[in-house]
Amino acid sequence: MNRILLVAIATVLAFTACKTTKQPAQSPYTTDPATQPKVFTVPSNDAKTETKPAVKVADEKPVAIRKEQVTFTQQEDRSGNESNTYFVIIGSFGQLDNAKNYRETLLDEGFTPIILHSETGMYRVCVNSFKSETEARSRVTQLRQAFPKYSDVWLLIKE
Repeated sequence: MNRILLVAIATVLAFTACKTTKQPAQSPYTTDPATQPKVFTVPSNDAKTETKPAVKVADEKPVAIRKEQVTFTQQEDRSGNESNTYFVIIGSFGQLDNAKNYRETLLDEGFTPIILHSETGMYRVCVNSFKSETEARSRVTQLRQAFPKYSDVWLLIKE
């Protein structure tokens, strides 16, 4: 009986004697957050300072841009687009035949694509060209919204 009582007392002492209290880490580089002043602003109820909530654009991806020297693969494409600097690229191919096949697919979908040959040797399929960057960017956004499968369209800037 004494042994059982001795084991019970030892067990109780073992579990209660080793308790630690959690304290925040002490460092000469940190201060107590309770003593820090809280900095915030309270919106006023003035009618003069009313602001409208910011309009969030629906998860808009940034527009990729690349500068390249390009040539037109067909003369009729050159005459209508040579003065433009910004080209909306919807596809890029290493082989001219693949670019032509993709062009035919886009024609069936209602686009008027042209094929550009870049200085890197790639054939870029362009669906629109513009003189203004803002117009080109808005067209990229419009294409991404209207045609989710073409969400990877990008801008080529002719050097």
